[in-house]
Amino acid sequence: MSVLKKLAGDTLIYGLSSIIGRMLYFLLMPLHTAMLDKREFGNVTEIYAYTAFLIVIFTYRFETAYFRFGTDDKSTKPYDTALLSIVGSTLILGSLLLFFSPQIANWIAFKGRTEFIQFIAITLSLDALAEIPMARLRLENRSKRFVFIRIINICVNVIFNIYFLWWIPHSESIPSWYIPKYGVGYILISNVLASFSTLILLIPEYKKYNFAFNWEEWKMMFKYSWPLIIVGMSGIINETFDRSIFKWVSPFSIAKNEALLGEYGAAYKLTMILTLFTQAYRMGAEPFFFKSKNDENASRIYALAAKYFALVGSIGMLATLLYLDLLKKILIHPKLWQGIEVVPILLLANLCLGLYYNVSIWYRIKDKTKVGLYISLIGAATTIIFNFYWIPRIGYLGCAWATLICYAVMLVLCYILGQKYYKVPYPIANILWYISLSFGFYLFSLILPPLQLIPKLFIHSCLFLIYLAVIFIVERNTWRKELRIVH
Repeated sequence: MSVLKKLAGDTLIYGLSSIIGRMLYFLLMPLHTAMLDKREFGNVTEIYAYTAFLIVIFTYRFETAYFRFGTDDKSTKPYDTALLSIVGSTLILGSLLLFFSPQIANWIAFKGRTEFIQFIAITLSLDALAEIPMARLRLENRSKRFVFIRIINICVNVIFNIYFLWWIPHSESIPSWYIPKYGVGYILISNVLASFSTLILLIPEYKKYNFAFNWEEWKMMFKYSWPLIIVGMSGIINETFDRSIFKWVSPFSIAKNEALLGEYGAAYKLTMILTLFTQAYRMGAEPFFFKSKNDENASRIYALAAKYFALVGSIGMLATLLYLDLLKKILIHPKLWQGIEVVPILLLANLCLGLYYNVSIWYRIKDKTKVGLYISLIGAATTIIFNFYWIPRIGYLGCAWATLICYAVMLVLCYILGQKYYKVPYPIANILWYISLSFGFYLFSLILPPLQLIPKLFIHSCLFLIYLAVIFIVERNTWRKELRIVH
């Protein structure tokens, strides 16, 4: 089987779980945007930004260290060491969050909602305890079980969201314990129940633990992973820093800023088609790249993987942009449509991020994680500077531009340094061609006369088919040769 077909197959399997999951989550978007006011929706956006930061601290990127050492060492030593380390640290960090939850709630202006912090602490602890067993499933190519557990998690989350936010309020007899205005709290409770269901399903993986801990193994793993903690934190800063600071930096009142954050958060969710693909690709690519590092065609494999990621990503970006009017009507309440203008910028940023995942593989397989740390710090600094400068001036449009600039800078830096330490013949011309053509078709759609939704969708569908035809005609002979070379 072609190694690229193997990567495509893994991406498809992980992508299927993500797509099914996001389709279920999309069912919640109309519910959340209708049942919560702008400020509450902004609270949800802000809370998820905080949890993204904290999960990196809770796991300290030991899942990547496990991929690195678990690939070379076929014994259970890396798994046993990583799992015990995560269990011990999670008990400490989770307890600290619970103990200091009142102070944290006051600090982030959630006064009187201490239980929100407690729900977050419990969810983070459960997710951290699941991280290494889930990584083991990926490393051992047990993608079907991985996908099954992911889908169960999502289904539980969706079911309880619907139960708390829609079923009970529309019931003839409402339970005495139900609090009608507790919307955000019920969303967080649903997250706790979903994470708990995942941990229950991972009990068989915990039973494989041999109650062993190797101190020397842990030191090697931590030496490898600690720069990735900074990389991960920088990545979260790049992804969520804007939503974490928006209400403090925007010049309006806290209530107004939380409402604006709700608009931005809703627009961000419309980029999920490309985000889903990027996440699915990363899930399949990370263990795949480590396993392929000793292949005689490794650099060629990495180059073609980046090329085909850019191709599929460009298709996803154009599809989202051409059908944006339909997506917003289906998924978002009209009160949150104002933020749609940032979607093209965020999609392009997501594409740059996915390409960064491709070109950053060199510092992982060459154990140059400190170089990745420096690149990530530059990206984080770019994000922080541009957000603080632009948010007071152009609001969440500045957040979107800061995100794009950050990922573009990181991508270019990582590519240039990578060619020095581990040369990969990335097809830059092809990648730029795919992205430019995709965005060019979108820009062409903007100059068309205003139309009603149905005629507009018809014209945009024709444009999308023409784009696919152009790509196929120009590239078909090249694809055949490449897929014959790399196998």
